[in-house]
Amino acid sequence: MSQTTVPNPTRVDEIADGIYRLATAIDLPDGPGAFSFNQYLIDDDEPLLFHTGPRKLFPLVRQGVEEIMPLSRLRYIGFSHFEADECGALNDFLAAAPGAEPVCGQVAAMVSVNDPLRVRVHDGNDDLDAALR
Repeated sequence: MSQTTVPNPTRVDEIADGIYRLATAIDLPDGPGAFSFNQYLIDDDEPLLFHTGPRKLFPLVRQGVEEIMPLSRLRYIGFSHFEADECGALNDFLAAAPGAEPVCGQVAAMVSVNDPLRVRVHDGNDDLDAALR
């Protein structure tokens, strides 16, 4: 995977009040910016980034997050399953935002995540409920 020749490759769109979609374009044989990786940021009292993108795109995704808020405010980093496009840059985000905690759902923890990582499992009955509403 190569980065892109597209200027400002991470597009940030507010899709609802305080909820942002970050779309980072990459080049494919079909042309510059032919594909994008997407993350979602909920900017509230305890901000949550859903999906990190691949590790190679960390600088671009970080730049997109920092258009919205300082990265150090990030409290949760959530992902649905264990693949590079979902959590490849997790360690980079945790290093850059030391107050952040990785989280996933129960099924993801059972089938893939808890083998290589230790993450908090969201069971629907904790303080993440408010952040996810």
